[in-house]
Amino acid sequence: MAESEKIDLRSKDILAERLDTLRDLLPEAFREGIIDFEALKQALGEEVDLGRERYGLTWAGKSEAIKNIQTPSVGTLVPVSEESVNFDTTENLIIEGDNLEVLKLLQKSYHGKVKMIYIDPPYNTGNEFIYPDNFREGLEDYLRYSGQMNGDGIKLTTNTETDGRYHSKWLNMMYPRLFLARNLLREDGVIFVSIDDHEVHNLRLLMNEIFGEENFISTIIWQKVYSPKNTARHFSEDHDYIVVYARNGDLWRPNLLPRTEEANSRYDNPDNDPRGPWKPGDLTARNYYSEGQYEVVSPGGKKFKPSIGRYWLVKYDKFLELDRDDRIWWGPRGDNMPALKRFLSEVKQGIVPQTLWKYKEVGHTQEAKKELLEYVSFKNTDNVLDTVKPTKLIQRILKLATKPSDNDIVLDFFAGSASTAHAVLKQNYEDDGNRHFICVQLPEELPVREDKLKSLMDIAKVRICNFINKFNEGNDKERAQLDRGFKFFKLTSSNFKIWDTAKASRDADELAKQLTLFADNLKPDRSQLDILYEILLKAGLPLTTEVSKIAAAGQEVFSVAGGQLLICPEQVINRETLRSMMKLQPRQVICLDTAFHGQDKLKTNTVLEMKSYDIQFRTV
Repeated sequence: MAESEKIDLRSKDILAERLDTLRDLLPEAFREGIIDFEALKQALGEEVDLGRERYGLTWAGKSEAIKNIQTPSVGTLVPVSEESVNFDTTENLIIEGDNLEVLKLLQKSYHGKVKMIYIDPPYNTGNEFIYPDNFREGLEDYLRYSGQMNGDGIKLTTNTETDGRYHSKWLNMMYPRLFLARNLLREDGVIFVSIDDHEVHNLRLLMNEIFGEENFISTIIWQKVYSPKNTARHFSEDHDYIVVYARNGDLWRPNLLPRTEEANSRYDNPDNDPRGPWKPGDLTARNYYSEGQYEVVSPGGKKFKPSIGRYWLVKYDKFLELDRDDRIWWGPRGDNMPALKRFLSEVKQGIVPQTLWKYKEVGHTQEAKKELLEYVSFKNTDNVLDTVKPTKLIQRILKLATKPSDNDIVLDFFAGSASTAHAVLKQNYEDDGNRHFICVQLPEELPVREDKLKSLMDIAKVRICNFINKFNEGNDKERAQLDRGFKFFKLTSSNFKIWDTAKASRDADELAKQLTLFADNLKPDRSQLDILYEILLKAGLPLTTEVSKIAAAGQEVFSVAGGQLLICPEQVINRETLRSMMKLQPRQVICLDTAFHGQDKLKTNTVLEMKSYDIQFRTV
């Protein structure tokens, strides 16, 4: 008889509930399971003295890294349709820009929507960690670096071990990015981070702070090479790590891996059991069991008891029941130590993932390089990447963390040559999936500029375009529903002139300039499409939201999400256009504030009229 669920006679533990809520919202404010009030103050933007002893990870520049999180981005993402593939229909995104700024911009639109994150960040080996010296100014530094703003540019640095802040610089770069990434994960989401021996220890501590130690899942060992390096100084480094954390460790579970022919081949049917193939399993265990010491007799008359320190798994009555059901194997002559018959038809239709991933199963670095060269033609060998990951490795992660039919979003904000995008497209092709990717990459210059390849982002785009072209050559009509494209966006400054409080407060002349900008705050070189996508981002809508153009009294209007939102980016708007939009009965209408310049009465009447139609009206 099954036991009924016991009623908790205690009243609701309000304090525990509040602590759980706070831990979920601010895991970085907890140390060894309890609140660290100094860390809590720091998380809320207050200056604190971290001099006293405490358990936790600290380093030079951590306070600045936390401030970087708290500083909002004033940038935007502009669409580049001519460098995209199937821009109007695809739900995949490739974004060029500093991933810290991009992650900030994605917070509204993708908060809690990403199912899986995979990143392969710089490993901090002394010659691979190349990033701008200082992103304290955020977007302005990036614009100078990428050539979008006049100036001398900003210095790139190699984070060498001779630098006294070798580890600190890496942690300062990683902390805000991982923090913002966590916000994007679904409650049942998970992040996989590739890393090597140089920073795996710091990464674990860093992610304990950001995700919470209780949400650590595992550290996977990936055998990345197929032969030892004889030139190694001490040991041949044959593996990397993949550190796994869930957004909520109690909720997330990995999918089972598909059963392989090798796994199924371990099952046999020597006694022609009608239930099919089986394999023998041990009937004893080391755990003490009070009713687990008894003697059994085989059909051949031999007597058996567990060896010293071991016990039968089941009671004697249960053992006899299993034997009567022909679930005990006594060997071909009926005189072996009894074993439990485990039938293939009754086992899980999949394999529980293990933490050791061999190159024969998930690929190695040479295979990854060969795969890259299949889709990207390099004129200069110096531009060929050495640290690219095989798509089979990422496909293994996709199988564990996503499902083919769930429209799962996969994020990679250190996209490199777009191995993750490639893996998503491949996996969708193999299991008819509808996963979608968001890949972000800094436009890092290649060692030698080529005609078509000048930056790492160029490699990524060429690779994915060529894979899609090869895919299309097959003309597989049955798979016509698969997403075969990507929208390409670039990080740049806002389409709107931003009020600069610091400048305005300096003197009267600066204030006058700021007021002039505020009166006409739209930048002259931006298209209506640029404005549209910034409004979508700032309104919290995904960049893949369905958009179509309609005419309203002779002016262009964008209909978003099946007409629920109407956006008019016209710089001057007339009454007829506004009334035409109202007749379409959207839930919300957004217009430019400058469109009402000199028409205060029209704006006031529009607000009242929209309200009477139960339409939310906003300007930007």
